Amino acid sequence: QVHLLESGGGSVQSGGSLRLSCAASEYADRRFCMAWFRRAPGREREKVAGFAADGTTIYADSVRGRFTISQDRSPNTLYLQMDSLKPEDTAMYYCSAELCNTGLYHWGQGTQVTVSA
Repeated sequence: QVHLLESGGGSVQSGGSLRLSCAASEYADRRFCMAWFRRAPGREREKVAGFAADGTTIYADSVRGRFTISQDRSPNTLYLQMDSLKPEDTAMYYCSAELCNTGLYHWGQGTQVTVSA
């Protein structure tokens, strides 16, 4: 079973920064494509940033240039550095581990990010 645990969320003012972390039990397994998603009430789930199967990074247009995804192998951790935060970034953020190119996802419990105007 894949275990994912997010941390680092909180409340910040517009223009502030946060760094989210995801401790992943299967981070070293290269079959998994790691990513960050977010979901706000009344809005569709959005893929914020992730790694493709070939290791290239993918960013949503809404966060490109402001967010940076990265990873460590030891400890097995996925990060999302979020800078220049905007109120529209307010959402629950989820770490995900997809069995690459299958649409089969494992999810963390989520961490709340709130950005005030």
